[in-house]
Amino acid sequence: MTRMWGFFKSRGIAFCFWSLIACPPLWAAQPGQLQSIASARPDAQIPVFFSATPNAAATLVLLPGGAGGIGRIGAEAWPDGANFLVRSAQMFAAQGFHIAVMARPSDMSDMDYPFRISAAHIDDIRKVAQQAKERWNVPVWLVGTSRGTVSGTAAVIAMRDEGLIAGLVLTASITAGQVTGAVPGQALEKITVPVLVVHHTQDACKFCPPALAKTIEPKLSASPAHATLMLDGGQNPTGDPCAALHYHGFIGMEAQAVQQIADWVKARKP
Repeated sequence: MTRMWGFFKSRGIAFCFWSLIACPPLWAAQPGQLQSIASARPDAQIPVFFSATPNAAATLVLLPGGAGGIGRIGAEAWPDGANFLVRSAQMFAAQGFHIAVMARPSDMSDMDYPFRISAAHIDDIRKVAQQAKERWNVPVWLVGTSRGTVSGTAAVIAMRDEGLIAGLVLTASITAGQVTGAVPGQALEKITVPVLVVHHTQDACKFCPPALAKTIEPKLSASPAHATLMLDGGQNPTGDPCAALHYHGFIGMEAQAVQQIADWVKARKP
């Protein structure tokens, strides 16, 4: 029994052996595959890891932060990158979602802030979202973390009249005003889909002060549903406070963060 518990716990899934009725349903995270989608830019490809989940409530297009890498496809056929969204992708699948992890395009060495608000990047996101919609025909949500929040916010604003994106989740948002594309400085009043803001109270990244995360929601005047979750907890933060294995990346509390995001998304009816 101890060995079985360790197996599930290592994947961030709180499996209830003693009270199955009280547990939320967990879906089997299916192995996926890395595919390439042609960008509108000549000779550029967008690597995307797709994984289907039976009877999924929605598709989550995960937009990692940093330079946009997702690591390699590991032994269990999932990307092994350290980014919060990448290392939690199986947990999101286990909550009942199709998954599309969007990686850095082949013609870029770093997805910097200017690129993340560019028309070219937004078109890449559009192509991934369209592919996800064609595959599974369920609502498509964008979920960004750190620099990925700049991408997700810009894309939702630019595509607001297209009816393609059902909602937006912003985790560890870039909020510092001096940063190009910082979320509070974008045209948030133009967002017309549900938005969930998730931030760690101890996020020590200089580009993501928790106090400024609270300024996002009041600007979402056209969003039909919005909320801010300030989470606390986790353990053993290491390295750069702006990197994935610190509180900025919800280290040690991934399962809790995923559960709260999943509950909120599934409560939004199309």
